[in-house]
Parts: sequence; structure tokens; C-alpha cells
Amino acid sequence: MARAASDDQHTADGAQDSAVRRSPLAMAVLVLLTGHPQHPYGLRQRIREWQKDQVVNVTQPNAIYQTMSRLERHGLIEAVETSREERRPERTLYLTTDRGRRLSRRWVRDLLSTPVDEYPSFPAALSFASALPHDELVAALSDRLAAAEHNLAAFDAATSAGFAAAEHPPVLLDLADHEYRRAMAEAELTWLRGFLDRVS
Repeated sequence: MARAASDDQHTADGAQDSAVRRSPLAMAVLVLLTGHPQHPYGLRQRIREWQKDQVVNVTQPNAIYQTMSRLERHGLIEAVETSREERRPERTLYLTTDRGRRLSRRWVRDLLSTPVDEYPSFPAALSFASALPHDELVAALSDRLAAAEHNLAAFDAATSAGFAAAEHPPVLLDLADHEYRRAMAEAELTWLRGFLDRVS
């Protein structure tokens, strides 16, 4: 009887979870609020301090408030404490619920294991590159190559500075997204140089 009730609850949770829109920011919120209560502003600061803003878009301050509000409505995070400091607005701390933790793990597992069609702007522009005159195309790609070389150098400098300032060396899993982004930047540079050689 207890097992049947558990199965029913699992089915109900699955139906509710499928209605939740998955996004990198929602995933980050659920993971980072697991065991670590935070208010929205503090969570946004934490994402930026950990340089996760390179892979999770928190450019608009409102985005994190809207995402947390949506996750709370779905019962994936919950308010655990509200406090007010003198002359400051109320601050509510949130924590991921058990269901939110299970869902965040499923999202991470699914995104790691299953390639997803994404629509980045650079390949989209390449697919219509023939709309430009040849000289303009070469100039645009040359500008991109220069910018990509500059960005990679800045990325490496920031990495070195971060390692030098760290109290403890980071563990491998903390660097996985960093290593991936660097490998992709290197791959783009290699492709750009070869393609420019062919079209110039």
C-alpha cells in the first residue's frame, strides 16, 4: 500500500516537473540553493563570483527574481527565512525542496548525456554569408578572428589570475565548464584561420 502511494506521488511529481521550463539559470538556482539558503541578490552575486555568469545569463538582475518566483510557484524552492536589516528592504532566503533537488539532478544528467539542438548566432550568420560581397565577408571574418584571439588571451590571463588568487587549487569538476569553453574557443580559432586562408 505504501509503495503504491509512493508510486502515485512519483507519477504526480513527474507530471508537475514536465510543466517546468528548463533553463540554465533555473538549473543553476536549484543546484546552488541545495543546502545553501540564499536570497536572490546574494545568489546572483555568488554566480558572478564563481564566474558561472560565463555560462548562465544573469546580465539582467530581474531574471533571477523571475526565475526564483517561477520555481517557487512550482514547489521546487521554498522560503525558509525572512529578515529585515535597519533601513533595508526585507530579504527572504530560499532553499531547494527535495523535489527540486531531484529535478535539478535529472536536468544536469540529461544535459550532460544527451546532445541538444542549439541555435547560436555565428553558424546562423555563416549560413547566410553569401549575402555579403567577398571583401566584406573576409573583413568581417578577419575582425572576428582578431576578437577571438583577444578574447582567448584575456580568458587565459583571467584564469591565471584566478588560480594565483585562490586559497586552494580548484578541483577538476569545478574547471569542467572552463576547460570546455577554452577548447571551443581554440577550435573556433583553428577553423577561422583555415577558412580565411581558403576564402581570402
